[in-house]
Amino acid sequence: MEDVRTIDHPRRGKRSTRGLDREASELAERQHGVVARSQLLGVGFSARAIEGRLERGILHAVHRGVYAVGHRLLGMDARWMAAVLACGPSAALSHRSAARLWGLWRGSGTPPIEVTRAKGWRAPAGLSVHRASLPDDERTVVDGIPVTSMPRTIFDLAAVGPKRQVERALNEAEVLGLTDRLSVPDLLERYPGRRGSVVLRGLLGDDEVVRGVTRNDFEELFVSLVDSYGLPRPRFNADVAVGGRFFSADCLWAEERLIVELDGRAVHGTARAFEADRERDRLLLAEGWRVMRVTWRQLRDEGAAIAGDVRAGLLCGA
Repeated sequence: MEDVRTIDHPRRGKRSTRGLDREASELAERQHGVVARSQLLGVGFSARAIEGRLERGILHAVHRGVYAVGHRLLGMDARWMAAVLACGPSAALSHRSAARLWGLWRGSGTPPIEVTRAKGWRAPAGLSVHRASLPDDERTVVDGIPVTSMPRTIFDLAAVGPKRQVERALNEAEVLGLTDRLSVPDLLERYPGRRGSVVLRGLLGDDEVVRGVTRNDFEELFVSLVDSYGLPRPRFNADVAVGGRFFSADCLWAEERLIVELDGRAVHGTARAFEADRERDRLLLAEGWRVMRVTWRQLRDEGAAIAGDVRAGLLCGA
Protein backbone atom coordinates (compact mmCIF):
# COMPACT_ATOMS: atom_id res chain seq x y z
CA MET A 1 0.00 0.00 0.00
CA GLU A 2 1.01 3.61 -0.51
CA ASP A 3 1.51 4.21 3.21
CA VAL A 4 4.53 1.88 3.32
CA ARG A 5 6.00 2.52 -0.11
CA THR A 6 7.57 5.49 -1.79
CA ILE A 7 6.13 8.18 -4.01
CA ASP A 8 8.07 9.45 -7.00
CA HIS A 9 7.68 13.24 -7.06
CA PRO A 10 9.01 15.04 -10.18
CA ARG A 11 10.84 17.75 -8.21
CA ARG A 12 11.67 15.96 -4.95
CA GLY A 13 12.43 12.48 -6.13
CA LYS A 14 11.26 9.46 -4.17
CA ARG A 15 9.68 10.26 -0.82
CA SER A 16 8.44 7.80 1.78
CA THR A 17 4.80 8.19 2.63
CA ARG A 18 5.74 8.21 6.30
CA GLY A 19 8.02 11.18 5.66
CA LEU A 20 5.26 12.98 3.76
CA ASP A 21 2.80 12.41 6.59
CA ARG A 22 5.30 13.79 9.07
CA GLU A 23 5.80 16.88 6.91
CA ALA A 24 2.03 17.37 6.61
CA SER A 25 1.66 17.07 10.39
CA GLU A 26 4.41 19.63 11.01
CA LEU A 27 2.77 22.00 8.54
CA ALA A 28 -0.59 21.54 10.25
CA GLU A 29 0.96 22.25 13.66
CA ARG A 30 2.05 25.66 12.38
CA GLN A 31 -1.42 26.36 11.02
CA HIS A 32 -3.70 25.42 13.91
CA GLY A 33 -4.19 21.89 12.59
CA VAL A 34 -5.29 22.63 9.02
CA VAL A 35 -3.59 22.49 5.61
CA ALA A 36 -4.45 23.41 2.04
CA ARG A 37 -4.46 20.95 -0.85
CA SER A 38 -1.99 23.16 -2.72
CA GLN A 39 0.40 22.93 0.25
CA LEU A 40 0.21 19.15 0.33
CA LEU A 41 0.89 18.98 -3.40
CA GLY A 42 3.78 21.36 -2.87
CA VAL A 43 5.53 19.08 -0.36
CA GLY A 44 5.17 16.03 -2.58
CA PHE A 45 1.73 14.50 -2.10
CA SER A 46 -0.06 13.21 -5.18
CA ALA A 47 -3.78 13.74 -5.77
CA ARG A 48 -4.25 10.01 -5.20
CA ALA A 49 -2.40 10.17 -1.89
CA ILE A 50 -4.64 12.98 -0.68
CA GLU A 51 -7.79 11.14 -1.70
CA GLY A 52 -6.57 8.00 0.06
CA ARG A 53 -6.04 9.87 3.32
CA LEU A 54 -9.48 11.43 3.06
CA GLU A 55 -11.01 7.98 2.63
CA ARG A 56 -9.13 6.60 5.65
CA GLY A 57 -9.98 9.55 7.90
CA ILE A 58 -6.43 10.89 8.18
CA LEU A 59 -7.56 14.09 6.47
CA HIS A 60 -10.98 15.69 7.00
CA ALA A 61 -12.40 18.21 4.55
CA VAL A 62 -13.17 21.63 6.07
CA HIS A 63 -13.63 23.63 2.87
CA ARG A 64 -12.96 22.69 -0.72
CA GLY A 65 -9.22 22.13 -0.86
CA VAL A 66 -8.65 22.64 2.88
CA TYR A 67 -8.31 19.80 5.38
CA ALA A 68 -7.97 19.22 9.10
CA VAL A 69 -5.17 16.75 9.83
CA GLY A 70 -6.07 13.80 12.08
CA HIS A 71 -9.14 15.33 13.72
CA ARG A 72 -12.54 16.87 13.04
CA LEU A 73 -12.95 19.21 16.01
CA LEU A 74 -11.79 22.73 15.13
CA GLY A 75 -11.26 25.63 17.49
CA MET A 76 -11.82 29.23 16.43
CA ASP A 77 -8.22 29.79 15.38
CA ALA A 78 -8.37 26.68 13.17
CA ARG A 79 -11.62 27.83 11.58
CA TRP A 80 -10.12 31.26 10.86
CA MET A 81 -6.99 29.70 9.38
CA ALA A 82 -9.02 27.29 7.26
CA ALA A 83 -11.13 30.15 5.92
CA VAL A 84 -8.05 32.11 4.85
CA LEU A 85 -6.50 29.05 3.22
CA ALA A 86 -9.74 28.37 1.36
CA CYS A 87 -9.68 31.88 -0.14
CA GLY A 88 -6.19 31.70 -1.61
CA PRO A 89 -2.68 33.03 -0.95
CA SER A 90 -3.62 36.73 -1.14
CA ALA A 91 -6.47 36.42 1.36
CA ALA A 92 -6.57 37.75 4.91
CA LEU A 93 -9.01 37.47 7.79
CA SER A 94 -10.91 40.76 7.96
CA HIS A 95 -13.78 42.86 9.32
CA ARG A 96 -15.54 41.40 12.41
CA SER A 97 -13.50 38.20 12.35
CA ALA A 98 -10.25 40.17 12.30
CA ALA A 99 -11.56 42.38 15.11
CA ARG A 100 -12.10 39.24 17.20
CA LEU A 101 -8.63 37.95 16.45
CA TRP A 102 -7.10 41.30 17.45
CA GLY A 103 -9.19 41.33 20.64
CA LEU A 104 -11.04 44.48 19.54
CA TRP A 105 -14.52 42.97 19.55
CA ARG A 106 -16.29 40.28 21.54
CA GLY A 107 -19.54 39.92 19.68
CA SER A 108 -22.07 37.23 20.51
CA GLY A 109 -23.28 34.45 18.26
CA THR A 110 -21.45 32.80 15.39
CA PRO A 111 -21.54 35.12 12.37
CA PRO A 112 -19.94 33.98 9.10
CA ILE A 113 -16.17 34.21 9.05
CA GLU A 114 -15.10 37.24 7.02
CA VAL A 115 -12.15 37.20 4.65
CA THR A 116 -10.86 39.75 2.16
CA ARG A 117 -9.26 38.75 -1.13
CA ALA A 118 -8.31 40.64 -4.27
CA LYS A 119 -10.80 39.02 -6.65
CA GLY A 120 -14.39 38.16 -5.99
CA TRP A 121 -15.58 34.60 -6.27
CA ARG A 122 -18.24 32.28 -4.98
CA ALA A 123 -17.55 32.04 -1.28
CA PRO A 124 -17.48 28.63 0.43
CA ALA A 125 -20.41 27.90 2.72
CA GLY A 126 -20.17 29.69 6.05
CA LEU A 127 -17.76 32.36 4.79
CA SER A 128 -18.32 35.99 3.85
CA VAL A 129 -15.75 37.11 1.28
CA HIS A 130 -15.04 40.79 0.62
CA ARG A 131 -13.34 41.90 -2.57
CA ALA A 132 -10.47 44.36 -2.11
CA SER A 133 -6.75 44.59 -2.76
CA LEU A 134 -4.70 44.74 0.43
CA PRO A 135 -1.34 46.55 0.20
CA ASP A 136 1.46 45.09 2.29
CA ASP A 137 1.06 47.78 4.98
CA GLU A 138 -2.61 46.83 5.47
CA ARG A 139 -2.04 43.15 6.23
CA THR A 140 0.00 41.22 8.77
CA VAL A 141 0.08 37.88 10.60
CA VAL A 142 -1.28 37.29 14.12
CA ASP A 143 -0.80 33.88 15.75
CA GLY A 144 0.15 32.49 12.35
CA ILE A 145 -3.08 33.72 10.71
CA PRO A 146 -2.92 36.24 7.82
CA VAL A 147 -5.13 39.14 8.91
CA THR A 148 -5.76 42.78 8.10
CA SER A 149 -3.66 45.20 10.13
CA MET A 150 -5.18 46.74 13.25
CA PRO A 151 -5.97 50.11 11.57
CA ARG A 152 -7.36 48.40 8.46
CA THR A 153 -9.48 46.14 10.68
CA ILE A 154 -11.02 49.16 12.42
CA PHE A 155 -11.46 50.87 9.04
CA ASP A 156 -13.34 47.82 7.70
CA LEU A 157 -15.34 47.41 10.89
CA ALA A 158 -16.70 50.95 10.45
CA ALA A 159 -18.19 49.86 7.12
CA VAL A 160 -20.18 46.96 8.56
CA GLY A 161 -20.66 47.53 12.29
CA PRO A 162 -22.70 49.99 14.37
CA LYS A 163 -20.99 53.15 15.58
CA ARG A 164 -20.82 51.93 19.18
CA GLN A 165 -18.99 48.79 18.08
CA VAL A 166 -16.41 50.84 16.20
CA GLU A 167 -15.94 53.15 19.17
CA ARG A 168 -15.30 50.17 21.43
CA ALA A 169 -12.74 48.83 18.97
CA LEU A 170 -10.88 52.15 19.03
CA ASN A 171 -10.93 52.12 22.82
CA GLU A 172 -9.73 48.52 23.00
CA ALA A 173 -6.86 49.32 20.64
CA GLU A 174 -5.70 51.99 23.08
CA VAL A 175 -6.16 49.77 26.15
CA LEU A 176 -4.21 46.94 24.51
CA GLY A 177 -1.46 49.32 23.38
CA LEU A 178 -1.82 48.30 19.72
CA THR A 179 0.09 50.52 17.32
CA ASP A 180 0.95 50.48 13.65
CA ARG A 181 3.05 52.55 11.27
CA LEU A 182 -0.14 53.17 9.30
CA SER A 183 -2.87 54.99 11.22
CA VAL A 184 -6.63 55.11 10.76
CA PRO A 185 -6.41 58.73 9.53
CA ASP A 186 -3.88 57.54 6.94
CA LEU A 187 -6.49 55.10 5.65
CA LEU A 188 -9.17 57.79 5.62
CA GLU A 189 -6.89 59.86 3.43
CA ARG A 190 -6.06 56.86 1.24
CA TYR A 191 -9.74 55.85 0.80
CA PRO A 192 -11.72 59.07 1.39
CA GLY A 193 -15.03 57.85 -0.02
CA ARG A 194 -15.22 54.38 1.52
CA ARG A 195 -18.27 53.32 3.44
CA GLY A 196 -17.85 54.00 7.15
CA SER A 197 -15.58 57.02 6.64
CA VAL A 198 -18.14 59.42 8.09
CA VAL A 199 -18.51 57.29 11.23
CA LEU A 200 -14.74 57.12 11.73
CA ARG A 201 -14.21 60.83 11.14
CA GLY A 202 -16.82 61.59 13.74
CA LEU A 203 -15.30 59.23 16.29
CA LEU A 204 -11.82 60.61 15.66
CA GLY A 205 -13.02 64.17 16.19
CA ASP A 206 -12.88 65.10 12.52
CA ASP A 207 -16.53 65.95 11.96
CA GLU A 208 -17.85 69.38 10.97
CA VAL A 209 -17.85 70.58 14.57
CA VAL A 210 -14.26 69.62 15.26
CA ARG A 211 -12.69 70.21 11.85
CA GLY A 212 -10.50 73.32 11.82
CA VAL A 213 -10.15 73.58 15.61
CA THR A 214 -6.84 75.24 16.52
CA ARG A 215 -4.70 74.81 19.60
CA ASN A 216 -5.81 78.24 20.79
CA ASP A 217 -9.45 77.16 20.45
CA PHE A 218 -8.67 74.12 22.58
CA GLU A 219 -6.94 76.17 25.27
CA GLU A 220 -9.68 78.81 25.30
CA LEU A 221 -12.36 76.17 25.81
CA PHE A 222 -10.36 74.63 28.63
CA VAL A 223 -9.86 78.04 30.28
CA SER A 224 -13.60 78.64 30.02
CA LEU A 225 -14.24 75.29 31.70
CA VAL A 226 -11.74 75.99 34.49
CA ASP A 227 -13.25 79.42 35.18
CA SER A 228 -16.85 78.16 35.01
CA TYR A 229 -16.20 75.57 37.71
CA GLY A 230 -14.08 77.79 39.93
CA LEU A 231 -10.84 75.86 39.40
CA PRO A 232 -7.44 77.53 39.64
CA ARG A 233 -5.94 78.37 36.27
CA PRO A 234 -2.96 76.27 35.20
CA ARG A 235 0.20 77.39 33.44
CA PHE A 236 -0.10 76.71 29.72
CA ASN A 237 2.65 75.17 27.58
CA ALA A 238 4.94 74.98 30.61
CA ASP A 239 8.28 73.14 30.58
CA VAL A 240 8.80 70.29 33.02
CA ALA A 241 12.23 68.83 33.83
CA VAL A 242 12.16 65.07 34.42
CA GLY A 243 15.21 62.85 34.60
CA GLY A 244 17.43 65.40 32.91
CA ARG A 245 14.94 65.91 30.05
CA PHE A 246 12.49 68.72 29.37
CA PHE A 247 8.89 68.19 28.32
CA SER A 248 6.23 70.73 27.42
CA ALA A 249 2.96 70.30 29.33
CA ASP A 250 -0.25 71.73 27.89
CA CYS A 251 -1.75 72.63 31.29
CA LEU A 252 0.28 72.39 34.47
CA TRP A 253 -0.40 72.88 38.18
CA ALA A 254 3.11 72.72 39.63
CA GLU A 255 2.31 72.56 43.37
CA GLU A 256 -0.30 69.85 42.88
CA ARG A 257 1.93 68.06 40.34
CA LEU A 258 -0.97 67.66 37.91
CA ILE A 259 -0.78 67.89 34.11
CA VAL A 260 -3.66 67.94 31.65
CA GLU A 261 -2.89 67.23 27.98
CA LEU A 262 -5.33 68.68 25.47
CA ASP A 263 -4.76 66.36 22.51
CA GLY A 264 -5.14 62.78 23.74
CA ARG A 265 -5.18 61.15 20.29
CA ALA A 266 -2.95 58.17 20.98
CA VAL A 267 -5.24 55.74 19.21
CA HIS A 268 -5.48 57.69 15.96
CA GLY A 269 -1.95 59.02 15.81
CA THR A 270 1.18 57.39 14.55
CA ALA A 271 3.01 54.62 16.36
CA ARG A 272 5.92 57.00 16.99
CA ALA A 273 3.67 59.59 18.66
CA PHE A 274 1.99 56.89 20.75
CA GLU A 275 5.32 55.56 22.01
CA ALA A 276 6.68 59.05 22.76
CA ASP A 277 3.57 60.00 24.75
CA ARG A 278 3.69 56.80 26.78
CA GLU A 279 7.39 57.20 27.52
CA ARG A 280 6.81 60.73 28.76
CA ASP A 281 3.83 59.69 30.88
CA ARG A 282 5.89 56.91 32.46
CA LEU A 283 8.76 59.24 33.33
CA LEU A 284 6.40 61.85 34.76
CA LEU A 285 4.59 59.24 36.86
CA ALA A 286 7.89 58.01 38.25
CA GLU A 287 8.62 61.58 39.38
CA GLY A 288 5.27 61.93 41.14
CA TRP A 289 3.31 63.72 38.40
CA ARG A 290 -0.20 62.71 37.36
CA VAL A 291 -1.24 63.14 33.72
CA MET A 292 -4.79 63.42 32.37
CA ARG A 293 -5.47 63.30 28.63
CA VAL A 294 -8.55 65.12 27.32
CA THR A 295 -9.88 65.20 23.76
CA TRP A 296 -11.75 68.11 22.18
CA ARG A 297 -14.92 66.03 22.01
CA GLN A 298 -14.72 65.10 25.70
CA LEU A 299 -14.07 68.71 26.65
CA ARG A 300 -17.00 69.89 24.56
CA ASP A 301 -19.51 67.19 25.54
CA GLU A 302 -18.45 66.08 29.03
CA GLY A 303 -17.37 69.34 30.68
CA ALA A 304 -18.83 68.59 34.10
CA ALA A 305 -17.09 65.21 34.30
CA ILE A 306 -13.75 66.68 33.16
CA ALA A 307 -14.01 69.49 35.73
CA GLY A 308 -14.78 66.96 38.47
CA ASP A 309 -11.75 64.86 37.53
CA VAL A 310 -9.45 67.90 37.50
CA ARG A 311 -10.78 69.05 40.88
CA ALA A 312 -10.16 65.59 42.36
CA GLY A 313 -6.66 65.57 40.88
CA LEU A 314 -5.86 68.94 42.41
CA LEU A 315 -7.13 67.86 45.82
CA CYS A 316 -5.02 64.69 45.69
CA GLY A 317 -1.92 66.73 45.07
CA ALA A 318 -2.63 69.47 47.59
